[in-house]
Amino acid sequence: MKCTKCHFENTEDSFFCKKCGTKLPLSNEVLYSQTKTIQISPAILNEGSLVGGKYKIISEIGSGGMGIVYKAEDTKLRRTVALKFLPPELSRHPEARERFMREAHAAAALDHPHIGTIFEVGEHEDTGFIAMAYIEGQSIREKVSKQPLGVEEAVDIAIQVTEGLEEAHSKGIIHRDVKSANIMVTEKGQAKIMDFGLAKVAGQSLITKEAKTMGTVAYMSPEQARGEVVDGRSDIWSLGVVLYEMLTGTLPFKGDHDQSVIYSILHEEPKALSKTRPDAPSGLEQIVGKALAKNPANRYQTMREFREDLKAVAAGFKPLRAKPRPAKRRIFGIRVAYIYAGLAVVAVLFGLNVGGVRNQFFGRGATPPRSIKLAILPFVNLTSDPEQEYLSDGITQEMIAQLGRLHPQNLSVIARTSVMRYKKTNTPIDQIGRELGVEYVLEGSAQREGSRVRISAELIQVKDQTQLWADTYDHEMSGILALQNDVAQKVAGALALKLLPSEKANLAKAKTINPEAYEAYLKGLQHWYKLTPADIDASQQYFELALKKDPNYALAYAGIALFWAGRQQMGLTPPSEAAPKAKVAALRAVELDEAAAETHYALAIVKAWSDWDWTGAELEFKRAIELNPGFPDARIYYSHLLCNLQRTEEAVAQGEKAVELDPLNSLFRGAFAAVLVYAHRYDDAIVQGREALRLAPDDPLAHNLLFFAYHLKGMNKEALVSAKIYLNGIYADSDLGKALEGAYPQDGYRSAMRAGAEALTAHFHKSYANPSDIAFLYICADEKDRALEWLEKGYELHDPVMPYIGMPLFNSLRSEPRFQDLLRKMNFPLTEEK
Repeated sequence: MKCTKCHFENTEDSFFCKKCGTKLPLSNEVLYSQTKTIQISPAILNEGSLVGGKYKIISEIGSGGMGIVYKAEDTKLRRTVALKFLPPELSRHPEARERFMREAHAAAALDHPHIGTIFEVGEHEDTGFIAMAYIEGQSIREKVSKQPLGVEEAVDIAIQVTEGLEEAHSKGIIHRDVKSANIMVTEKGQAKIMDFGLAKVAGQSLITKEAKTMGTVAYMSPEQARGEVVDGRSDIWSLGVVLYEMLTGTLPFKGDHDQSVIYSILHEEPKALSKTRPDAPSGLEQIVGKALAKNPANRYQTMREFREDLKAVAAGFKPLRAKPRPAKRRIFGIRVAYIYAGLAVVAVLFGLNVGGVRNQFFGRGATPPRSIKLAILPFVNLTSDPEQEYLSDGITQEMIAQLGRLHPQNLSVIARTSVMRYKKTNTPIDQIGRELGVEYVLEGSAQREGSRVRISAELIQVKDQTQLWADTYDHEMSGILALQNDVAQKVAGALALKLLPSEKANLAKAKTINPEAYEAYLKGLQHWYKLTPADIDASQQYFELALKKDPNYALAYAGIALFWAGRQQMGLTPPSEAAPKAKVAALRAVELDEAAAETHYALAIVKAWSDWDWTGAELEFKRAIELNPGFPDARIYYSHLLCNLQRTEEAVAQGEKAVELDPLNSLFRGAFAAVLVYAHRYDDAIVQGREALRLAPDDPLAHNLLFFAYHLKGMNKEALVSAKIYLNGIYADSDLGKALEGAYPQDGYRSAMRAGAEALTAHFHKSYANPSDIAFLYICADEKDRALEWLEKGYELHDPVMPYIGMPLFNSLRSEPRFQDLLRKMNFPLTEEK
């Protein structure tokens, strides 16, 4: 199975790419069944039942991922035991049961004070069971559910667990399901590792074909989440999660869905221990950080190493192996500060400084390659003041904007949304290179002290991770923006780009920006990209805050325009209310800054989806792209305009470029899926939609486009699921989902779509809904007349989704005179049924 991101060829039973960790295109049902600990249907054993001729059931203790557990009495040896019965999933497969029992026997051979003792492995009525020591006490999960543990207690428990796991590892047994629920603590404080049910004896195959990725999701190591072969370092990661949980009372990697938890494990860093547990010694944060290193090579290599550092901290000393995490990845070989000059970084990028880096790249007299792909990673705020984040974030954004404007034929700069995912992470450079598709990365950091700022930066070549250039600067804060423009100009020279006089003039300008207004604008944009009702509303607060800080801030007005356009597009506010407000804000933005791509982009959005002025919208989109060729927002929505004008080939080219510039932007992935639907490339659209959901599981646009693509492919069950998620997510009306689900089992797909359309009609009369959404559902129900009625209603109300009536979803209506009349009135191409 080929990975859709890096194209690595995986085995067909893989769920995550072995190379880059991308989720492979499987249904949610399959994903859930593989990443969750196996769920069971508990067998029923009444009190007094006899098992194995000697175990008398006392009561049920509970059920877990690998079976149901009973408290029982060993009537022969007169001791209390815990009986765990294997789940039916394993019991039904003789080969699976044999392997499980073999591994359980191996685990039973373990004899250690910190491992729950296994007395017997047997069978009862064709169901396997394990008899183990009954532990009086609480699991760590139960303990931390009340409050986090004290530092001393947490460290002591972790030390004991390392001792038990070291014993298992020495026998070739990896636990693979270390979690707080599987570690019991007796009243005397003795830790006992339970449930070696997922344990894998080194060298043996996994338990079942269906269990390629086992273990509880939140505690999985990155390699385990990807379905790779694991070793003892996976248990080290899981214990690191447990240690973090003991100290903070929360899990380090969280999410609303399994996919989002896995994404967090693979790509994000947990909240710093020092912020949630300031009383913990600094060395303990370093230990947790090393245990949770995403690359196994950077973790502790053995439980002994882990334990030695824990004991050192417990004794009041610094850890022996875990070192303070550098503020960023690498610089100078000693990892120091670096930020604004990140531009300067690039400047010397290919060799402006003595000796000429350009010569190192290309050789003397050589010309640069046609296309250079660069990622400017989030600059690091080295101060302890979170209020200074705007400085590093603002520099990152402005550098991307400055360099993205220059010669797109030669230089391609990854957009902010994608690179900001690497903020405060230690993602390896080679992985960043693969995920973003770049050859070079620029890293930097800044530290402000009074009126001065210290900036350091380095340029790294991805393929061999060599440092090509680095420097450090001290500068007055008042001149920092002028410095950044100067550096961008030097970068252009280093790249042998021949700048136009207008480009030189723009770089020579040192714009003054209110830092607080800029920070608020960036936060507002971040929320707007998510395009959920709550996030759209949150964006308004930040855009208005930006205006409060700077009443003449053009980008803030552009943000306000996007806010109203977003509410209109998602059916949250009627066009009669939203459109005028969006237009006033967009026109004011252009008036304040005609040279900003963002202002023309905002006006293009209003002209296309509020005014239905296709010619005016295209002029504004082109102007935005002309001002900043590296601005993916303008390209992705220009591609939609081109689709609506039936210029599909041009649309695909613009969409591809947008995704190339911002590959980790879930909104743009979903938007590109729409372009592919127009191009009748439904399988490709599904891949893009699923990739959008991998990046943001709740993305409503992705669910909407998957609904269309599934419907057009005849995948009715999948279409129904996506339609329900989309409608519930946008309109927050549970009746919509109930209507779809209620009709489907009895009357089938078309009836479900009809029921959904009727429920959305009721919602329309109760508050508001886009008439086109109702028309979509009637189309899927094959009720053409009702669909046309709602499309005509959409035209009457100026529904902003009406421009998409050229989508293949409406092909069955193209021969209808009423539909052709709509196309004519909207000034769209008149086309026959395709």
